Amino acid sequence: MTNASRGRFDTFSGDNGETFDLAVIGAGSAGFSAAIRAAELGARIVLIGDGTIGGTCVNVGCVPSKALIRATETLHQARAASRFAGIRVRADLEDWRALIAQKDELIASLRQAKYRDILPSYDTIAYRQGAARLSGGGVAVNGTLLRPGKIIVATGASATLPPIPGIEDVACLTSTTALKLDRLPTSMLVIGGGFIGCELAQMFARTGVQVTILCRSRLLPEAEPEIGEALTGYFRDEGICVRDGIDYQGIRKTADGVVLAIGVDGVSETIEAERVLAAAGRRPNTQGLGLADGGVELTGGGGIKVDEWLCTTNPAVYAAGDVTGRDMFVYMAAYGAKVAAENALNGDSRRYDAAATPSVTFTDPQAACVGLTEAAARRQGLNARTSTLSLAHLPRALAARDKRGLIKLVAEAGTGRLLGAHILAPEGGDSIQTAALAIKQGLTVTDLADTIFPYLTTVEGLKLAALAFTRDVSKLSCCAG
Repeated sequence: MTNASRGRFDTFSGDNGETFDLAVIGAGSAGFSAAIRAAELGARIVLIGDGTIGGTCVNVGCVPSKALIRATETLHQARAASRFAGIRVRADLEDWRALIAQKDELIASLRQAKYRDILPSYDTIAYRQGAARLSGGGVAVNGTLLRPGKIIVATGASATLPPIPGIEDVACLTSTTALKLDRLPTSMLVIGGGFIGCELAQMFARTGVQVTILCRSRLLPEAEPEIGEALTGYFRDEGICVRDGIDYQGIRKTADGVVLAIGVDGVSETIEAERVLAAAGRRPNTQGLGLADGGVELTGGGGIKVDEWLCTTNPAVYAAGDVTGRDMFVYMAAYGAKVAAENALNGDSRRYDAAATPSVTFTDPQAACVGLTEAAARRQGLNARTSTLSLAHLPRALAARDKRGLIKLVAEAGTGRLLGAHILAPEGGDSIQTAALAIKQGLTVTDLADTIFPYLTTVEGLKLAALAFTRDVSKLSCCAG
């Protein structure tokens, strides 16, 4: 750690005489990313955490959900093994509590290794536990007013309940509490067809829970329609009841669980289940921070309003991650936090750029995308062309005897510049980064088609989809592209 650059930042003394160049409010992925980057720049930082260190991802989000999703995938793979001649496999979920305990052990180990244990490595980061509030031109925590040169708010977001009459009176699960259940219910309603709802609906269904997933529009409404439609079919093949295009009319408790009233094409009906899981959105954690008093405005969606440098309406305060209400992915929170730290300390010189942000929904098959959908491209006034490849044309899928999925590319007509890539495939999440790099570097579909890809991989589908703009790939031999 070097102190050579210290002193070039705006630093002020607090009530107790401590001096900090930067205060970071929030000790999750974004908060740690901001603090570490600031330390690398030679600043002195106070990192303020309220609640469990590590934030959403490691404690109640990415890590626990993906651990359980992967576990239940093994059950499905065993049941689907008979697609190979001569193979019969049986797998049973014998002890759900043991699986939850193993998941909790993973969380505890990562929280210790990747958060608590790394703090001593940075002698310019001071950690404070407690609720923080903007006050008096600084940050008040535990009765002490700190006056750092700049402040970064990185307090994340929390699960929220949808506005359904009666839902406040129901013991409703969220994406947080559902991952802590010590007993599996016999049946479950999952409200919300976004990525959280889809992931958890399939996960619980594979444990043997009778699952109904409900949504106002369709599954994965932000994705290409072809992907949502295909995933709906795969869910139904697994016995998941998908009810889309519905209106929520009300929900109430019963002796055996809950009853949800819905409207479908003007006709009312009810659906019963033992438990209900609300997975219809997340709300930025902005309450109690004194943002209004600190001159920090919110967006209409409740997130902190920031500009392209992640500065708020108070020039001394920046914000990054889920608390801004956009790009709610842990890796974007970490990226944004670095940008905010650099700009807060060195002046607004680095713009936040989310144009080539990949996303993955960890269903099976996985839904991965980057860039623009066809509809988004047209809304921007771009003349878009598309190519859609069924995985029935992908050698990897044929060898795996699993042709579920598709790949859709969106390109600018004339230039051929790749605008978006959308993959639904069992290994789609591992393939999307190639498309992200292509979009970031301004490559064309011709560039993709001319690139050498390894044979019998899912990512080879990007090459075939690029070729499909000008050729009938069904008339090509295995490696003729």
